[in-house]
Amino acid sequence: MKHTNHADYAVRVLLYLRVAADRRGSIGDIASAHRISRNHLDKVVQRMVAAGLVQTSRGRGGGVRMVRDPATITLGDVMRAMEDDFAVVECLGPARFCRVAGVCGARSVFAEALDSYFAVLDAATVDDLAANDVGLRGALGLMTRTDAS
Repeated sequence: MKHTNHADYAVRVLLYLRVAADRRGSIGDIASAHRISRNHLDKVVQRMVAAGLVQTSRGRGGGVRMVRDPATITLGDVMRAMEDDFAVVECLGPARFCRVAGVCGARSVFAEALDSYFAVLDAATVDDLAANDVGLRGALGLMTRTDAS
């Protein structure tokens, strides 16, 4: 299963915010740190706002910030908010044109695999993903004086 860039970028936004000073940043700074398109990131952040993962504000001291504590945001929350389709096979989706749908065992196996996949994602929080916060700050160009010493 491959996720869209929207899901990937949403995780990157949350990682950036988790390690940034005051846990906030501008879309431009986040896009620059990750070397991704600002225009694309604008759309991702809009979707994240609608999902209740982040909020935005304008003006001095504005930008993007997490709405919830990063210890409570799971990777499963992010994937469900950013992806529209988890039907890894047709029979898990709304339209079923497979001739053997309902008479083969594939649907239950793939449904169980998807449940297991989300069990793993639901166990991992943004804090877990950012456990190496000093390394992340370095990779994103956000080093502080305390990190350098």
